[in-house]
Amino acid sequence: MTRQELELIMGQLLDDTLELELEELCRMCHADEEFVVALVAEGVIEPHGASRTEWRFTGRSVRRTQVALRLHRDLDINLPGVALALDLLEEIQRQR
Repeated sequence: MTRQELELIMGQLLDDTLELELEELCRMCHADEEFVVALVAEGVIEPHGASRTEWRFTGRSVRRTQVALRLHRDLDINLPGVALALDLLEEIQRQR
């Protein structure tokens, strides 16, 4: 396997030990900072830390932000609807 092939398959594990700052989360999810701040305000994602500069996000926040973006952008669902849909999707996942 070549170095280029190895770089292609390298990834980052998205678990709760992962800690990302706001800027890193935005870059990873291709999201605007305002959108992420709105997700926090709506309770869709919950950072650790008191202020924006102290916020740290886990892998769960990455997954929820990515799904929230698709629900909001592709289906034009508002943020309260996104929060509800995400909670229901996770509940369905737990039931399986």
